[in-house]
Amino acid sequence: MCGICGGIAITDKGRAMLDRLPAAVQSLENRGPDGRGIFREGDTGLGHTRLAVIDTSEAAAQPFTSSDGRYTIVFNGEIFNYRELRSELENAGEIFRTQSDTEVLLRLYVLQGKKALKKLNGFFAFAIRDNTVRSLFIARDRYGEKPLYYSRNEDGIFFASEIKGLLSFGIEKELNNAVLFAYLQLNYVPSGPTTMLRNVNKLLPGWWMEIRPNHAMETGPWHLLHEKQEPFTGNYEAACGNLFRLAEDAVRLRLVSDVPLGVFLSGGIDSSVIAALAAKQVQKLHTFSIGFPGTPHFDETPHARLVAKHIGSEHTVFPISEKDILDNLFETLDYTDEPFADSSALAVNLLSKKTRGHVTVALSGDGADELFAGYNKHRAEYLARNGGFRNTLIKNGQALWNLLPASRNSKSGNRIRQLRRFAEGLRLSPEERYWRWAGYATEHDAQMLAGDLSKAESGEYQKHRNEILALLKRGDGLNDVLLADMTLVLPGDMLVKVDRMSMCHGLEVRPPFLDHRIVNFVMQLPAEYKIDAREQKKILKSTFRNLLPAEIFARRKQGFEVPLHRWLTGELRGLADELLDEKRIREQAIFKPEAVKQLRAQLKSASPGDSAARTWGLIVFQYWWKKYFAG
Repeated sequence: MCGICGGIAITDKGRAMLDRLPAAVQSLENRGPDGRGIFREGDTGLGHTRLAVIDTSEAAAQPFTSSDGRYTIVFNGEIFNYRELRSELENAGEIFRTQSDTEVLLRLYVLQGKKALKKLNGFFAFAIRDNTVRSLFIARDRYGEKPLYYSRNEDGIFFASEIKGLLSFGIEKELNNAVLFAYLQLNYVPSGPTTMLRNVNKLLPGWWMEIRPNHAMETGPWHLLHEKQEPFTGNYEAACGNLFRLAEDAVRLRLVSDVPLGVFLSGGIDSSVIAALAAKQVQKLHTFSIGFPGTPHFDETPHARLVAKHIGSEHTVFPISEKDILDNLFETLDYTDEPFADSSALAVNLLSKKTRGHVTVALSGDGADELFAGYNKHRAEYLARNGGFRNTLIKNGQALWNLLPASRNSKSGNRIRQLRRFAEGLRLSPEERYWRWAGYATEHDAQMLAGDLSKAESGEYQKHRNEILALLKRGDGLNDVLLADMTLVLPGDMLVKVDRMSMCHGLEVRPPFLDHRIVNFVMQLPAEYKIDAREQKKILKSTFRNLLPAEIFARRKQGFEVPLHRWLTGELRGLADELLDEKRIREQAIFKPEAVKQLRAQLKSASPGDSAARTWGLIVFQYWWKKYFAG
């Protein structure tokens, strides 16, 4: 795991921008604290910060150039099947001078070009320069686990693992209002080629980019998640057997490391399955979790300890308090280059920081919720499609639910909040319901806060929204919902959260459930293998039930929640007052002061609903704006 950056200058101004390559490399030092390297030839430059995980010797340092001097690579990520690929290449007569996956990747590309991408089992973003032809090839992994941003103008083409790397080259900043409009609904920047900055783009998951000597740029997909899979033809028991074998091998591959390695173990099903499979292959496996002493609603450590004892791991619990999270709040806000208001990032940041004190690599259970229908909204969607008379009662009772206090702060208030959302969703088409349940606010809410988009901005917003919602029209029921989550939520929210918070501390996190063999197989399965009237993650539980204590399968899903409402009306009220000050809002001229005031008033009311999450989204944006535009 590392940080990469670079560029190709076109004009004198572009060459001056490229001269800032050392600053761009330095800006990515958290991603790679073990070394830095720069390659510069003519109008092209490549930069790298190294987190040494496989072959930690200096011989494997990057930028890495082939023996004949023709090709140079900078690479962020890991190729987990590199040993198998290396063996194939050696049998064909290839000779290697390191033990690194970097050299295997480079050699495979030299021999096979784009076709090499299909053979890679891993997560990655890399750039390879042909020093003879003077072209540049860039690619990103299938699901967007590793980030890659780029910017092109008349002066040059630049790329980096993080936006801060691009800005180090002197890229101009302009707010993208279409993306802001989506952010105000979702609390994160949605997946897609656009970012919160108008002239900064993302290379899409599963896509490549090629820049030719004449500076012509071409992009295209090498892996399309939405391509229909042939349906699985075996029975349920056969599917369980296949899933077990695939998961076991995915974990085996991700245990390859030349540095200390462990597993995140929350006590939930997903991380517990990964830990149990890893414990079968590693003696004295180290597992890690965070605990919230004195707050049982948030504290999962009893379940994590139960699993650790069952599988025989050496378990470490990091007890943290709300004060610990608040003390690290600005570290979390500062490291993310775009507004990112998933509040669970605050806890993931602390888990990553403390785990890094023990190991350099950690396995996680990320991706299972999207694959196996693990979210509450998946249960709600199942009921919306199969609820019958009960749905009619709930829908007809919407006027009553709207009169009752809705809040995340109590069990009864949260139930009313959920009933409101469910009743509202029942009145929408499956496509519109998906978009509503994906976020905290409606399009009307966003419009009330930020005003109308221009015609061009509205077209840009609608285009990406419609591309996501088109996935729900494929005729595969709840599987279409899961595909939309794999396309929107996973790369836009969950993987961004884990990558940024782990890389802030130089920790590599590997999610075995996102092994492409598992993803491909699970997408072949009928939805009823994943969710039915009684159970979510059905096949995951069936497959691994014998590996874990029965109590783990009986508990409700619990995420890394934080008490936002209490903080925003207490400890963080000063921050809210500063960043949402009416004078500041008017001078900024992005949000409507009256709408901000109304949102804050709802936060203090007896029925706050989702106003805490929405207010937090505004605060995160304002903090980002102050740093990047008003600084």
